[in-house]
Amino acid sequence: MSPNGMVTSPHYLATAAALKTLQEGGNAVDAAIAAASTLTVVYPHYTSIGGDNFWLIYNAKTKELRALNGSGRAGEKATIEFYKSKGYDKIPSRGYLAANTVPGVVSGWWEAYNYAHKEMSGSKIPWNKLLEPAIEYAEKGYPVSPNQVYWTKYATDPTDNELKNLQRFEEFRKIYLKPNGEPYQAGEIMKQKDLAETLKVIAKKGADGFYKGEIAKKIVDDVQKNGGLLTLKDFETHTATWAKPISVDYRGYKAYNVPPNSQGMASLSILNILNNFDLKSMGEGTPDYYHVIVEATKQAFADRDKWLTDPEFADIPLDYLLSKEHGQELAKRIDMKQAAKTVEPLDPKGDTVWLGVVDKDGNAVSMIQSHYFDWGSGIVAKGTGVLLQNRGSYFSLDPNHINRLEPGKRTFNTINPAMLFKGDKPYLLYGTQGGEGQPQTQAALVTRIVDFGFSVQDAIEAPRWLHGRNWGASSNNLKVESRIPQDVLDELIKRGHPVEKLEAAYTDQMGQSGAILIDPVTNVKFGGADPRGEGAALGY
Repeated sequence: MSPNGMVTSPHYLATAAALKTLQEGGNAVDAAIAAASTLTVVYPHYTSIGGDNFWLIYNAKTKELRALNGSGRAGEKATIEFYKSKGYDKIPSRGYLAANTVPGVVSGWWEAYNYAHKEMSGSKIPWNKLLEPAIEYAEKGYPVSPNQVYWTKYATDPTDNELKNLQRFEEFRKIYLKPNGEPYQAGEIMKQKDLAETLKVIAKKGADGFYKGEIAKKIVDDVQKNGGLLTLKDFETHTATWAKPISVDYRGYKAYNVPPNSQGMASLSILNILNNFDLKSMGEGTPDYYHVIVEATKQAFADRDKWLTDPEFADIPLDYLLSKEHGQELAKRIDMKQAAKTVEPLDPKGDTVWLGVVDKDGNAVSMIQSHYFDWGSGIVAKGTGVLLQNRGSYFSLDPNHINRLEPGKRTFNTINPAMLFKGDKPYLLYGTQGGEGQPQTQAALVTRIVDFGFSVQDAIEAPRWLHGRNWGASSNNLKVESRIPQDVLDELIKRGHPVEKLEAAYTDQMGQSGAILIDPVTNVKFGGADPRGEGAALGY
Protein backbone atom coordinates (compact mmCIF):
# COMPACT_ATOMS: atom_id res chain seq x y z
CA MET A 1 0.00 0.00 0.00
CA SER A 2 1.22 3.49 -0.77
CA PRO A 3 -0.10 7.07 -0.53
CA ASN A 4 2.05 8.24 -3.46
CA GLY A 5 3.30 6.07 -6.31
CA MET A 6 3.03 2.31 -6.89
CA VAL A 7 4.76 -0.10 -9.28
CA THR A 8 4.25 -3.78 -10.00
CA SER A 9 6.21 -5.91 -12.45
CA PRO A 10 7.16 -9.59 -12.83
CA HIS A 11 10.80 -9.07 -11.79
CA TYR A 12 11.92 -7.33 -8.61
CA LEU A 13 14.86 -5.56 -10.28
CA ALA A 14 12.51 -3.97 -12.83
CA THR A 15 10.12 -2.90 -10.09
CA ALA A 16 13.03 -1.35 -8.16
CA ALA A 17 14.20 0.57 -11.26
CA ALA A 18 10.71 1.97 -11.79
CA LEU A 19 10.27 2.91 -8.12
CA LYS A 20 13.57 4.79 -8.13
CA THR A 21 12.44 6.66 -11.23
CA LEU A 22 9.25 7.77 -9.48
CA GLN A 23 11.14 8.85 -6.39
CA GLU A 24 13.51 10.94 -8.51
CA GLY A 25 10.63 12.89 -10.06
CA GLY A 26 9.68 10.83 -13.08
CA ASN A 27 6.07 10.15 -13.94
CA ALA A 28 4.29 6.88 -14.62
CA VAL A 29 5.49 6.66 -18.24
CA ASP A 30 9.11 7.28 -17.23
CA ALA A 31 8.88 4.57 -14.60
CA ALA A 32 7.26 2.17 -17.06
CA ILE A 33 10.13 2.66 -19.52
CA ALA A 34 12.71 2.08 -16.77
CA ALA A 35 10.95 -1.16 -15.81
CA ALA A 36 10.31 -2.34 -19.35
CA SER A 37 13.90 -1.75 -20.48
CA THR A 38 15.24 -3.51 -17.39
CA LEU A 39 12.99 -6.49 -18.12
CA THR A 40 14.49 -6.86 -21.60
CA VAL A 41 17.80 -7.59 -19.87
CA VAL A 42 16.91 -9.53 -16.71
CA TYR A 43 13.96 -11.52 -18.14
CA PRO A 44 15.24 -12.31 -21.65
CA HIS A 45 13.17 -15.48 -21.98
CA TYR A 46 9.98 -13.40 -21.67
CA THR A 47 10.76 -10.12 -23.40
CA SER A 48 13.37 -8.30 -25.46
CA ILE A 49 13.88 -5.12 -27.47
CA GLY A 50 13.28 -7.36 -30.46
CA GLY A 51 9.58 -7.71 -29.53
CA ASP A 52 6.38 -5.65 -29.31
CA ASN A 53 4.46 -3.67 -26.71
CA PHE A 54 1.02 -2.15 -26.11
CA TRP A 55 0.15 0.64 -23.69
CA LEU A 56 -2.80 2.23 -21.93
CA ILE A 57 -1.74 5.65 -20.63
CA TYR A 58 -3.95 7.79 -18.39
CA ASN A 59 -3.04 11.48 -18.33
CA ALA A 60 -4.22 12.91 -14.99
CA LYS A 61 -3.79 16.48 -16.23
CA THR A 62 -6.09 16.11 -19.24
CA LYS A 63 -8.14 13.20 -17.81
CA GLU A 64 -7.58 11.37 -21.08
CA LEU A 65 -6.90 7.66 -21.60
CA ARG A 66 -4.88 6.80 -24.71
CA ALA A 67 -3.84 3.52 -26.28
CA LEU A 68 -0.45 3.08 -27.93
CA ASN A 69 0.35 0.27 -30.35
CA GLY A 70 4.06 -0.56 -30.34
CA SER A 71 3.76 -3.72 -32.40
CA GLY A 72 5.77 -4.33 -35.55
CA ARG A 73 4.60 -4.93 -39.10
CA ALA A 74 5.52 -7.69 -41.52
CA GLY A 75 8.45 -6.90 -43.77
CA GLU A 76 8.01 -5.71 -47.34
CA LYS A 77 9.27 -9.07 -48.64
CA ALA A 78 7.15 -11.20 -46.30
CA THR A 79 4.59 -12.76 -48.61
CA ILE A 80 2.57 -15.96 -48.74
CA GLU A 81 4.18 -16.68 -52.10
CA PHE A 82 7.68 -16.56 -50.61
CA TYR A 83 6.92 -19.13 -47.91
CA LYS A 84 5.00 -21.36 -50.32
CA SER A 85 7.96 -21.27 -52.72
CA LYS A 86 10.14 -22.59 -49.91
CA GLY A 87 7.77 -25.50 -49.34
CA TYR A 88 6.09 -24.20 -46.15
CA ASP A 89 2.40 -24.59 -45.40
CA LYS A 90 2.87 -22.60 -42.18
CA ILE A 91 5.44 -20.06 -41.07
CA PRO A 92 8.22 -21.65 -38.98
CA SER A 93 8.00 -20.95 -35.25
CA ARG A 94 11.75 -20.54 -34.76
CA GLY A 95 14.67 -19.34 -36.80
CA TYR A 96 15.26 -16.53 -39.27
CA LEU A 97 12.04 -17.08 -41.23
CA ALA A 98 10.06 -16.73 -37.98
CA ALA A 99 11.51 -13.23 -37.50
CA ASN A 100 9.53 -11.55 -40.27
CA THR A 101 8.14 -8.50 -38.40
CA VAL A 102 9.95 -5.36 -37.31
CA PRO A 103 10.63 -5.12 -33.55
CA GLY A 104 8.25 -2.51 -32.14
CA VAL A 105 9.37 -2.22 -28.51
CA VAL A 106 11.74 0.75 -28.81
CA SER A 107 9.23 2.72 -30.90
CA GLY A 108 6.65 2.24 -28.16
CA TRP A 109 9.03 3.44 -25.46
CA TRP A 110 10.05 6.48 -27.51
CA GLU A 111 6.54 7.52 -28.53
CA ALA A 112 5.28 7.18 -24.95
CA TYR A 113 8.26 9.13 -23.60
CA ASN A 114 7.76 12.06 -25.97
CA TYR A 115 4.05 12.19 -25.23
CA ALA A 116 4.70 12.15 -21.48
CA HIS A 117 7.26 14.92 -21.60
CA LYS A 118 5.05 17.14 -23.73
CA GLU A 119 1.62 16.47 -22.28
CA MET A 120 1.84 15.01 -18.78
CA SER A 121 2.79 16.29 -15.35
CA GLY A 122 5.79 15.23 -13.31
CA SER A 123 8.06 14.09 -16.15
CA LYS A 124 11.56 15.25 -15.29
CA ILE A 125 13.85 12.34 -16.10
CA PRO A 126 16.02 12.53 -19.26
CA TRP A 127 15.58 9.67 -21.74
CA ASN A 128 19.11 8.35 -21.39
CA LYS A 129 18.77 8.11 -17.61
CA LEU A 130 15.72 5.84 -17.92
CA LEU A 131 17.84 3.20 -19.64
CA GLU A 132 20.70 3.30 -17.12
CA PRO A 133 19.50 0.35 -15.00
CA ALA A 134 19.08 -1.83 -18.09
CA ILE A 135 22.51 -0.85 -19.42
CA GLU A 136 24.15 -1.55 -16.07
CA TYR A 137 22.57 -5.00 -15.74
CA ALA A 138 23.53 -5.86 -19.32
CA GLU A 139 27.10 -4.62 -18.98
CA LYS A 140 27.99 -5.57 -15.41
CA GLY A 141 25.64 -8.51 -15.08
CA TYR A 142 22.67 -9.58 -13.00
CA PRO A 143 21.88 -12.74 -11.00
CA VAL A 144 20.00 -15.22 -13.16
CA SER A 145 16.57 -16.04 -11.75
CA PRO A 146 15.18 -19.54 -11.19
CA ASN A 147 12.51 -18.77 -13.78
CA GLN A 148 15.13 -18.01 -16.42
CA VAL A 149 16.97 -21.21 -15.52
CA TYR A 150 13.81 -23.25 -16.04
CA TRP A 151 12.99 -21.73 -19.43
CA THR A 152 16.60 -21.95 -20.60
CA LYS A 153 16.59 -25.68 -19.89
CA TYR A 154 13.22 -25.99 -21.59
CA ALA A 155 14.45 -24.15 -24.69
CA THR A 156 17.65 -26.17 -24.97
CA ASP A 157 15.99 -29.57 -24.76
CA PRO A 158 17.46 -31.45 -27.75
CA THR A 159 14.41 -33.67 -28.19
CA ASP A 160 12.39 -31.05 -30.10
CA ASN A 161 14.30 -29.53 -32.99
CA GLU A 162 11.59 -27.08 -34.01
CA LEU A 163 10.43 -25.45 -30.77
CA LYS A 164 13.39 -26.24 -28.51
CA ASN A 165 17.06 -27.07 -29.07
CA LEU A 166 17.75 -23.34 -29.43
CA GLN A 167 21.44 -23.87 -28.76
CA ARG A 168 21.59 -24.73 -32.47
CA PHE A 169 21.62 -20.96 -33.07
CA GLU A 170 25.15 -19.62 -32.57
CA GLU A 171 24.35 -16.27 -30.94
CA PHE A 172 21.73 -17.78 -28.65
CA ARG A 173 24.29 -20.31 -27.46
CA LYS A 174 26.98 -17.68 -27.05
CA ILE A 175 24.84 -15.26 -25.01
CA TYR A 176 22.38 -17.32 -22.99
CA LEU A 177 24.53 -20.35 -22.19
CA LYS A 178 27.84 -20.57 -20.35
CA PRO A 179 31.06 -21.17 -22.35
CA ASN A 180 30.79 -24.90 -21.62
CA GLY A 181 27.32 -24.97 -23.21
CA GLU A 182 25.47 -25.42 -19.92
CA PRO A 183 22.61 -23.17 -18.73
CA TYR A 184 23.37 -20.60 -16.07
CA GLN A 185 22.32 -21.61 -12.57
CA ALA A 186 20.18 -19.45 -10.30
CA GLY A 187 22.26 -16.70 -8.74
CA GLU A 188 25.07 -16.88 -11.28
CA ILE A 189 25.96 -13.56 -12.92
CA MET A 190 25.08 -13.21 -16.58
CA LYS A 191 26.33 -10.38 -18.81
CA GLN A 192 25.11 -9.27 -22.23
CA LYS A 193 27.83 -7.02 -23.63
CA ASP A 194 26.40 -6.60 -27.13
CA LEU A 195 22.99 -5.70 -25.74
CA ALA A 196 24.61 -3.14 -23.43
CA GLU A 197 26.21 -1.41 -26.41
CA THR A 198 22.92 -1.44 -28.32
CA LEU A 199 21.11 0.09 -25.34
CA LYS A 200 23.78 2.79 -25.10
CA VAL A 201 23.13 3.81 -28.69
CA ILE A 202 19.37 3.93 -28.04
CA ALA A 203 19.98 5.94 -24.85
CA LYS A 204 21.99 8.48 -26.86
CA LYS A 205 19.95 8.69 -30.05
CA GLY A 206 16.43 7.58 -29.12
CA ALA A 207 14.39 5.42 -31.47
CA ASP A 208 16.37 6.57 -34.51
CA GLY A 209 19.41 4.91 -32.94
CA PHE A 210 17.60 1.60 -33.29
CA TYR A 211 15.62 1.98 -36.52
CA LYS A 212 17.80 4.22 -38.70
CA GLY A 213 21.42 3.51 -37.86
CA GLU A 214 24.08 0.90 -37.39
CA ILE A 215 21.90 -1.34 -35.18
CA ALA A 216 19.24 -1.74 -37.85
CA LYS A 217 21.96 -2.41 -40.43
CA LYS A 218 23.52 -5.14 -38.27
CA ILE A 219 20.14 -6.79 -37.70
CA VAL A 220 19.20 -6.67 -41.38
CA ASP A 221 22.63 -7.89 -42.51
CA ASP A 222 22.46 -10.89 -40.18
CA VAL A 223 18.87 -11.72 -41.11
CA GLN A 224 19.45 -11.48 -44.85
CA LYS A 225 22.76 -13.38 -44.69
CA ASN A 226 20.78 -16.28 -43.22
CA GLY A 227 17.89 -16.23 -45.67
CA GLY A 228 15.58 -13.92 -43.72
CA LEU A 229 13.29 -11.20 -45.01
CA LEU A 230 13.63 -7.92 -43.08
CA THR A 231 15.05 -4.89 -44.89
CA LEU A 232 16.44 -1.51 -43.89
CA LYS A 233 13.31 0.09 -45.34
CA ASP A 234 11.19 -2.02 -42.99
CA PHE A 235 13.06 -0.52 -40.03
CA GLU A 236 13.26 3.05 -41.34
CA THR A 237 9.52 3.30 -42.02
CA HIS A 238 8.32 1.70 -38.76
CA THR A 239 6.31 3.80 -36.31
CA ALA A 240 4.28 3.15 -33.19
CA THR A 241 0.70 4.41 -33.49
CA TRP A 242 -1.86 5.94 -31.16
CA ALA A 243 -5.39 4.57 -31.01
CA LYS A 244 -8.64 5.09 -29.15
CA PRO A 245 -9.07 2.55 -26.32
CA ILE A 246 -11.97 0.13 -26.58
CA SER A 247 -14.31 -0.48 -23.64
CA VAL A 248 -17.33 -2.24 -22.17
CA ASP A 249 -19.36 -1.54 -19.05
CA TYR A 250 -19.06 -4.02 -16.20
CA ARG A 251 -21.16 -3.79 -13.02
CA GLY A 252 -21.06 0.03 -13.00
CA TYR A 253 -17.37 0.20 -13.94
CA LYS A 254 -15.88 0.71 -17.39
CA ALA A 255 -13.28 -1.80 -18.55
CA TYR A 256 -10.75 -0.54 -21.09
CA ASN A 257 -8.31 -2.32 -23.34
CA VAL A 258 -6.35 -1.72 -26.55
CA PRO A 259 -7.98 -2.25 -29.95
CA PRO A 260 -6.95 -4.74 -32.66
CA ASN A 261 -4.49 -6.05 -33.71
CA SER A 262 -4.40 -6.92 -29.97
CA GLN A 263 -6.82 -9.51 -28.56
CA GLY A 264 -8.05 -6.92 -26.05
CA MET A 265 -11.46 -7.29 -27.72
CA ALA A 266 -11.66 -10.85 -26.38
CA SER A 267 -10.82 -9.79 -22.83
CA LEU A 268 -13.61 -7.21 -22.93
CA SER A 269 -16.05 -9.59 -24.61
CA ILE A 270 -15.76 -12.05 -21.73
CA LEU A 271 -16.76 -9.33 -19.26
CA ASN A 272 -19.54 -8.20 -21.60
CA ILE A 273 -20.95 -11.74 -21.57
CA LEU A 274 -20.54 -12.14 -17.80
CA ASN A 275 -22.65 -9.00 -17.28
CA ASN A 276 -25.62 -11.23 -18.02
CA PHE A 277 -24.97 -13.64 -15.13
CA ASP A 278 -25.30 -13.14 -11.38
CA LEU A 279 -21.88 -14.33 -10.29
CA LYS A 280 -22.49 -13.38 -6.66
CA SER A 281 -25.36 -15.83 -6.38
CA MET A 282 -23.20 -18.54 -7.96
CA GLY A 283 -20.41 -17.99 -5.44
CA GLU A 284 -16.69 -17.67 -6.13
CA GLY A 285 -14.81 -20.93 -6.66
CA THR A 286 -17.97 -22.96 -7.33
CA PRO A 287 -18.48 -25.17 -10.40
CA ASP A 288 -20.90 -22.56 -11.77
CA TYR A 289 -18.26 -19.82 -11.41
CA TYR A 290 -15.58 -21.69 -13.34
CA HIS A 291 -18.06 -23.07 -15.86
CA VAL A 292 -19.60 -19.75 -16.84
CA ILE A 293 -16.25 -17.99 -17.32
CA VAL A 294 -14.84 -20.85 -19.38
CA GLU A 295 -17.98 -20.91 -21.54
CA ALA A 296 -17.90 -17.11 -21.94
CA THR A 297 -14.26 -17.45 -22.99
CA LYS A 298 -15.18 -19.92 -25.72
CA GLN A 299 -17.76 -17.55 -27.16
CA ALA A 300 -15.41 -14.55 -27.00
CA PHE A 301 -12.61 -16.53 -28.62
CA ALA A 302 -14.88 -17.61 -31.48
CA ASP A 303 -15.51 -13.93 -32.32
CA ARG A 304 -11.83 -13.15 -31.89
CA ASP A 305 -10.69 -15.93 -34.20
CA LYS A 306 -13.17 -14.87 -36.88
CA TRP A 307 -12.32 -11.17 -36.89
CA LEU A 308 -8.99 -10.33 -35.28
CA THR A 309 -6.22 -8.97 -37.47
CA ASP A 310 -4.73 -5.59 -38.43
CA PRO A 311 -7.67 -3.14 -38.76
CA GLU A 312 -5.78 -1.40 -41.56
CA PHE A 313 -6.36 -4.53 -43.63
CA ALA A 314 -9.89 -5.49 -42.56
CA ASP A 315 -13.12 -3.91 -41.37
CA ILE A 316 -13.65 -5.29 -37.86
CA PRO A 317 -17.16 -4.56 -36.46
CA LEU A 318 -15.95 -3.73 -32.96
CA ASP A 319 -18.98 -1.65 -31.96
CA TYR A 320 -21.24 -4.63 -32.66
CA LEU A 321 -18.91 -7.25 -31.17
CA LEU A 322 -18.66 -5.32 -27.88
CA SER A 323 -22.27 -4.14 -27.75
CA LYS A 324 -24.55 -5.07 -24.86
CA GLU A 325 -26.89 -6.73 -27.35
CA HIS A 326 -24.18 -9.00 -28.70
CA GLY A 327 -23.08 -9.82 -25.17
CA GLN A 328 -26.63 -10.91 -24.45
CA GLU A 329 -26.69 -13.02 -27.63
CA LEU A 330 -23.49 -14.82 -26.65
CA ALA A 331 -24.70 -15.30 -23.07
CA LYS A 332 -27.83 -17.08 -24.36
CA ARG A 333 -25.63 -19.65 -26.09
CA ILE A 334 -24.19 -20.79 -22.76
CA ASP A 335 -25.68 -23.94 -21.27
CA MET A 336 -24.97 -23.93 -17.54
CA LYS A 337 -25.24 -27.73 -17.39
CA GLN A 338 -23.13 -28.64 -20.41
CA ALA A 339 -19.76 -27.47 -21.77
CA ALA A 340 -19.83 -26.42 -25.43
CA LYS A 341 -17.83 -28.74 -27.67
CA THR A 342 -17.83 -26.93 -30.98
CA VAL A 343 -16.25 -23.60 -29.98
CA GLU A 344 -12.54 -24.27 -30.02
CA PRO A 345 -9.74 -21.77 -29.38
CA LEU A 346 -6.67 -21.32 -31.50
CA ASP A 347 -3.25 -22.23 -30.14
CA PRO A 348 -1.35 -18.99 -29.54
CA LYS A 349 1.50 -19.40 -27.12
CA GLY A 350 3.03 -16.39 -25.45
CA ASP A 351 5.87 -15.15 -23.33
CA THR A 352 5.19 -11.75 -22.02
CA VAL A 353 5.65 -9.24 -19.20
CA TRP A 354 2.87 -6.97 -17.89
CA LEU A 355 3.62 -4.03 -15.62
CA GLY A 356 1.58 -1.30 -13.99
CA VAL A 357 2.56 2.13 -12.62
CA VAL A 358 0.63 4.89 -10.86
CA ASP A 359 2.50 8.07 -9.88
CA LYS A 360 1.79 10.63 -7.16
CA ASP A 361 -0.11 12.87 -9.60
CA GLY A 362 -2.47 10.10 -10.63
CA ASN A 363 -0.95 9.36 -14.03
CA ALA A 364 -1.26 5.66 -14.75
CA VAL A 365 0.25 3.14 -17.15
CA SER A 366 -0.85 -0.41 -17.93
CA MET A 367 1.77 -1.80 -20.30
CA ILE A 368 2.57 -5.20 -21.78
CA GLN A 369 5.62 -6.33 -23.72
CA SER A 370 6.43 -9.59 -25.46
CA HIS A 371 8.44 -11.46 -28.08
CA TYR A 372 5.74 -14.19 -28.42
CA PHE A 373 7.14 -17.67 -27.59
CA ASP A 374 9.67 -18.19 -24.84
CA TRP A 375 12.90 -16.78 -26.38
CA GLY A 376 10.98 -15.53 -29.43
CA SER A 377 12.47 -16.73 -32.71
CA GLY A 378 15.61 -17.92 -30.93
CA ILE A 379 17.61 -15.60 -33.21
CA VAL A 380 19.93 -13.00 -31.70
CA ALA A 381 21.10 -10.65 -34.44
CA LYS A 382 24.87 -10.91 -34.55
CA GLY A 383 26.73 -8.08 -32.84
CA THR A 384 23.60 -6.48 -31.36
CA GLY A 385 22.39 -8.69 -28.50
CA VAL A 386 18.84 -8.17 -29.88
CA LEU A 387 16.70 -11.30 -29.53
CA LEU A 388 14.18 -11.15 -32.37
CA GLN A 389 10.53 -12.04 -31.84
CA ASN A 390 8.60 -14.71 -33.71
CA ARG A 391 5.25 -12.91 -33.51
CA GLY A 392 4.97 -12.99 -37.30
CA SER A 393 4.90 -16.78 -37.26
CA TYR A 394 1.28 -16.38 -36.21
CA PHE A 395 0.27 -15.10 -39.63
CA SER A 396 -1.65 -17.58 -41.77
CA LEU A 397 -0.44 -18.70 -45.20
CA ASP A 398 -4.06 -19.32 -46.24
CA PRO A 399 -4.88 -16.42 -48.61
CA ASN A 400 -8.52 -16.50 -47.44
CA HIS A 401 -7.76 -16.31 -43.72
CA ILE A 402 -8.57 -13.06 -41.88
CA ASN A 403 -5.04 -12.99 -40.47
CA ARG A 404 -3.25 -13.91 -43.69
CA LEU A 405 0.32 -12.73 -44.18
CA GLU A 406 0.67 -9.47 -46.11
CA PRO A 407 3.62 -7.04 -46.30
CA GLY A 408 3.28 -4.13 -43.90
CA LYS A 409 0.59 -5.87 -41.86
CA ARG A 410 0.43 -6.30 -38.09
CA THR A 411 -0.53 -9.79 -37.00
CA PHE A 412 -3.08 -11.01 -34.45
CA ASN A 413 -1.34 -10.23 -31.17
CA THR A 414 -2.23 -11.95 -27.90
CA ILE A 415 -0.85 -9.28 -25.59
CA ASN A 416 -3.30 -6.77 -24.08
CA PRO A 417 -3.04 -4.39 -21.11
CA ALA A 418 -6.18 -3.44 -19.18
CA MET A 419 -7.65 -0.78 -16.91
CA LEU A 420 -10.94 -0.56 -15.05
CA PHE A 421 -12.39 2.90 -14.42
CA LYS A 422 -14.72 3.96 -11.62
CA GLY A 423 -16.34 7.17 -12.75
CA ASP A 424 -13.82 9.06 -14.88
CA LYS A 425 -10.65 7.80 -13.16
CA PRO A 426 -8.58 4.62 -13.11
CA TYR A 427 -9.66 2.23 -10.36
CA LEU A 428 -7.79 -0.95 -11.31
CA LEU A 429 -4.75 -1.51 -13.50
CA TYR A 430 -4.30 -5.17 -14.36
CA GLY A 431 -2.77 -7.60 -16.81
CA THR A 432 -0.88 -10.84 -17.15
CA GLN A 433 1.50 -12.91 -19.18
CA GLY A 434 0.20 -16.01 -20.91
CA GLY A 435 -1.11 -16.09 -24.50
CA GLU A 436 -4.58 -17.66 -24.46
CA GLY A 437 -4.64 -17.24 -20.69
CA GLN A 438 -4.55 -13.45 -20.72
CA PRO A 439 -8.28 -12.78 -21.27
CA GLN A 440 -9.17 -15.56 -18.82
CA THR A 441 -6.89 -14.30 -16.05
CA GLN A 442 -8.11 -10.76 -16.60
CA ALA A 443 -11.66 -12.04 -16.07
CA ALA A 444 -10.55 -13.85 -12.92
CA LEU A 445 -8.99 -10.68 -11.49
CA VAL A 446 -11.96 -8.43 -12.30
CA THR A 447 -14.65 -10.80 -11.08
CA ARG A 448 -12.83 -11.62 -7.87
CA ILE A 449 -12.21 -7.95 -7.06
CA VAL A 450 -15.48 -6.41 -8.30
CA ASP A 451 -18.00 -9.21 -7.70
CA PHE A 452 -16.51 -10.82 -4.61
CA GLY A 453 -14.51 -8.06 -2.92
CA PHE A 454 -11.13 -9.81 -2.96
CA SER A 455 -8.07 -7.76 -2.16
CA VAL A 456 -5.65 -7.26 -5.05
CA GLN A 457 -3.18 -9.80 -3.72
CA ASP A 458 -5.83 -12.36 -2.88
CA ALA A 459 -7.30 -12.06 -6.37
CA ILE A 460 -3.87 -12.64 -7.93
CA GLU A 461 -3.09 -15.62 -5.71
CA ALA A 462 -6.48 -17.36 -5.99
CA PRO A 463 -6.57 -20.65 -7.96
CA ARG A 464 -6.52 -20.21 -11.71
CA TRP A 465 -7.39 -22.15 -14.79
CA LEU A 466 -6.53 -22.12 -18.48
CA HIS A 467 -8.89 -23.11 -21.28
CA GLY A 468 -6.81 -23.81 -24.36
CA ARG A 469 -3.08 -24.04 -24.87
CA ASN A 470 -0.28 -21.93 -23.43
CA TRP A 471 3.47 -22.06 -23.96
CA GLY A 472 4.98 -25.23 -22.54
CA ALA A 473 1.67 -27.08 -22.73
CA SER A 474 0.90 -29.70 -25.36
CA SER A 475 -2.78 -30.29 -24.69
CA ASN A 476 -5.77 -28.12 -25.61
CA ASN A 477 -7.98 -28.71 -22.57
CA LEU A 478 -9.01 -27.11 -19.27
CA LYS A 479 -5.95 -26.99 -17.04
CA VAL A 480 -6.49 -26.15 -13.38
CA GLU A 481 -4.21 -25.55 -10.44
CA SER A 482 -4.29 -28.30 -7.84
CA ARG A 483 -5.81 -26.07 -5.15
CA ILE A 484 -9.24 -26.21 -6.80
CA PRO A 485 -11.19 -28.78 -4.76
CA GLN A 486 -11.76 -32.19 -6.31
CA ASP A 487 -15.54 -32.03 -5.88
CA VAL A 488 -15.56 -28.88 -8.01
CA LEU A 489 -13.46 -30.59 -10.67
CA ASP A 490 -15.72 -33.64 -10.61
CA GLU A 491 -18.73 -31.45 -11.37
CA LEU A 492 -16.89 -29.69 -14.21
CA ILE A 493 -15.97 -33.08 -15.67
CA LYS A 494 -19.62 -34.12 -15.35
CA ARG A 495 -20.57 -31.06 -17.42
CA GLY A 496 -18.18 -32.13 -20.15
CA HIS A 497 -15.03 -30.11 -19.44
CA PRO A 498 -11.78 -31.94 -20.34
CA VAL A 499 -10.17 -31.15 -16.97
CA GLU A 500 -6.44 -31.64 -16.42
CA LYS A 501 -5.46 -31.15 -12.78
CA LEU A 502 -1.91 -29.88 -12.63
CA GLU A 503 0.42 -31.01 -9.86
CA ALA A 504 1.43 -27.50 -8.85
CA ALA A 505 -0.58 -25.37 -6.47
CA TYR A 506 0.87 -22.29 -8.20
CA THR A 507 2.24 -22.59 -11.74
CA ASP A 508 3.37 -20.04 -14.28
CA GLN A 509 1.54 -22.05 -16.94
CA MET A 510 -1.23 -19.76 -15.71
CA GLY A 511 0.91 -16.70 -16.43
CA GLN A 512 2.30 -14.07 -14.11
CA SER A 513 -0.25 -11.39 -13.35
CA GLY A 514 -0.25 -8.13 -11.45
CA ALA A 515 -2.62 -5.36 -10.44
CA ILE A 516 -2.83 -1.96 -8.79
CA LEU A 517 -6.07 -0.74 -7.20
CA ILE A 518 -6.53 2.96 -6.46
CA ASP A 519 -8.90 3.69 -3.58
CA PRO A 520 -11.17 6.50 -4.87
CA VAL A 521 -11.67 7.93 -1.36
CA THR A 522 -8.20 7.81 0.22
CA ASN A 523 -6.13 7.68 -3.01
CA VAL A 524 -4.09 4.87 -1.44
CA LYS A 525 -2.68 2.48 -4.03
CA PHE A 526 -2.86 -1.26 -3.37
CA GLY A 527 -0.33 -3.20 -5.44
CA GLY A 528 -0.04 -6.93 -5.98
CA ALA A 529 2.46 -9.26 -7.64
CA ASP A 530 2.14 -12.91 -8.61
CA PRO A 531 3.73 -15.67 -6.48
CA ARG A 532 3.89 -17.66 -9.73
CA GLY A 533 6.72 -15.37 -10.82
CA GLU A 534 9.56 -13.31 -9.38
CA GLY A 535 7.98 -9.90 -9.29
CA ALA A 536 7.27 -7.33 -6.65
CA ALA A 537 4.81 -4.53 -5.99
CA LEU A 538 6.46 -1.54 -4.33
CA GLY A 539 5.25 1.93 -3.41
CA TYR A 540 6.51 5.01 -1.62
